[in-house]
Amino acid sequence: MEEELKCPVCGSLYREPIILPCSHNICLACARNILVLTPDAESPQSSRASGSGVSDYDYLDLDKMSLYSEADSGYGSYGGFASVPTTPCQKSPNGVRVFPPTVPPPPPQHHLLLHPGSLPPIPRNSCITCPQCHRSLILDDRGLRGFPKNRVLEGVVDRYQQSKAAALRCQLCEKSPKEATVMCEQCDVFYCDPCRLRCHPPRGPLAKHHLVPPAQGRVSRRLSPRKISTCTEHELENHSMYCVQCKIPVCYQCLEEGKHSSHEVKALGAMWKLHKGQLSLALNILSDRAKEAKEFLVQLRNMVQQIQPTEAPGRPVVTSGWGTLQENSVEFEACLVAQCDALIDALNRRKAQLLSRVNKEHEHKLKVVRDQISHCTVKLRQTTGLMEYCLEVIKENDPSGFLQISDALIRRVHMTENQWGKATLTPRMTTDFDLTLDSGPLLQTIHQLDFVQMKVPSPVPATPILQLEECCTHNNSATLSWKQPPLSTVQVDGYILELDDGNGGQFREVYVGKETMCTVDGLHFNSTYSSRVKAFNKSGVGQYSKTLVMQTAEIAWFTFDPSSAHPDIIFSNDNLTVTCNSYDDRVVLGNTGFSRGVHYWELSVDRYDNHPDPAFGVARADVLKDVMLGKDDKAWAMYVDNNRSWFMHNNSHTNRTDGGISKGTTVGVLLDLAHGTLTFSVNDEQQGPIAFDSMEGLFLPAISLNRNVQVTLHTGLPIPEFYTARSPEPPSSVC
Repeated sequence: MEEELKCPVCGSLYREPIILPCSHNICLACARNILVLTPDAESPQSSRASGSGVSDYDYLDLDKMSLYSEADSGYGSYGGFASVPTTPCQKSPNGVRVFPPTVPPPPPQHHLLLHPGSLPPIPRNSCITCPQCHRSLILDDRGLRGFPKNRVLEGVVDRYQQSKAAALRCQLCEKSPKEATVMCEQCDVFYCDPCRLRCHPPRGPLAKHHLVPPAQGRVSRRLSPRKISTCTEHELENHSMYCVQCKIPVCYQCLEEGKHSSHEVKALGAMWKLHKGQLSLALNILSDRAKEAKEFLVQLRNMVQQIQPTEAPGRPVVTSGWGTLQENSVEFEACLVAQCDALIDALNRRKAQLLSRVNKEHEHKLKVVRDQISHCTVKLRQTTGLMEYCLEVIKENDPSGFLQISDALIRRVHMTENQWGKATLTPRMTTDFDLTLDSGPLLQTIHQLDFVQMKVPSPVPATPILQLEECCTHNNSATLSWKQPPLSTVQVDGYILELDDGNGGQFREVYVGKETMCTVDGLHFNSTYSSRVKAFNKSGVGQYSKTLVMQTAEIAWFTFDPSSAHPDIIFSNDNLTVTCNSYDDRVVLGNTGFSRGVHYWELSVDRYDNHPDPAFGVARADVLKDVMLGKDDKAWAMYVDNNRSWFMHNNSHTNRTDGGISKGTTVGVLLDLAHGTLTFSVNDEQQGPIAFDSMEGLFLPAISLNRNVQVTLHTGLPIPEFYTARSPEPPSSVC
């Protein structure tokens, strides 16, 4: 865990750490040291116009001005401005390259009046570059005070330093206090074993006291009450809420000023508990990966023992979880020497050549396995350090401080867990030496003697080629097709297809198999997905193909789904029109689900006899099919007769509204998952208020009806005017 607690600039444990906008941490003093001055007298364009020889780079985009040296791969200095002298780059103790401190201009005379212990002010137009991700940021008037302090990390560092301190001593020993073995939480006293037996016997009232190890007692002594954090914008206000969009704690005055008026704001304590739960869940998954990695390291070390030469020539065949090693290198050498000696002098020259080949194979296997052990050990150490650091962060009782770093930690834990993928925990080399010597040929073929059936490690498969003419999207589905290069002869065991989340996020596996065509269903409408594919065989995984970008349909087109409907439902008109052969209400769902975006569809009433109560709305896939829609907690609906309507969910009836339906009526359903609302309309007029809010998850269009009603579905429609006119922020598109 110690690596997690070290500053990337100075290489020491963090001192007064601050959080940069990229979620990385840095000491406050180190942040001052790596500040870079930007020009404020004139812009780069005016400097070029004046012929002063200023750099052609846009100084605000400092990432583009980062120069890499071929000698040390470090940052070069920022040159080209007369006010910023060119200086060589520096490297911190942990290997991260940073900018040297910028030499500020001579201070004005009034600076001499500053207090002797005060720090010099941050120069205007200063810039700081993260030493880990190299993102740059221009500081505002607050300077480094504008970055929040990472109190959680500071507390973890403090506890870590305490755990490394000298051993605690008994408080009751009269002479030469012995090392304490326990601490009583009620008495608040450290005891050695003799003093505990003498002064704190485990009987009577003292039997109920709780004894803990000294290190745990030291921490419990120093645990402070929950810290009340103040807002960086308003130093006199405490954090009380959490902005979900900005992912920062905010105070009451921030909300009063309207900075987060259109954002979702939740209670600080609730978000604290939610993020702690998410981090704990991610840690459990990462812990399982770490256990698998430890077992994998044991297997790799066993492989080294099997490949390693032995001293005894008669050693038996070694067995392990990887199978029996039929012929290790030493046994093969002994057999080869015996056969070559029988072929006299002519065979000796060939024997040396064959022995050399075996040794090269042996060294190659050892190198591959040892390299993989080294790589896996480093990654496991990093994973374990991250786990220990996260566990210490979870112990913190500062909600706002925890929420400042929880999102970044959760992302790091998920990214680390994804790194322990299938290829990482698969050996890159086998332990077998499949080399068979054919000793049958006669002496006249001795010069052509060679190994047969020699098992040469096959290369990984070539990069697949996407067949663009066969790749397409339909509605919210995407079909991809690929093939191996025409001249490739390498065996392929299967392919791995990956897609991102449709919003520029990380890639994830959606298909693993031998087929060269795959259709992915259930994507989001009006979203842009990036896809790629790679091949694999026993030797490993090949390179990714070129990335293919696909756009799903902007508007949802769907029909009713016969496979999930109640048996009494009757379909016609290509599954767009439905009725029922029962007097009881029966449910039918659409064949497309929605979890994001704004969706609108209409249902026209083709037949309406005897004043039934059909219900229109949305439902989960496991909704009850033999009762009216909205009777259970899996459906949200509006049921309506010829005079009035009601909203219903979980058999709760609300918002009775005048106005019914008849033959020829059109009922509209508008599901806005961007705002989490469900709204209904009758004949293009909104029916009642917003029916339901807080709608989250996957929803399917749904209706319930009996034999007295027949309706027809209409999809791919624009958002109605009554909704766009009411909404303060209308959606930019329908999906």
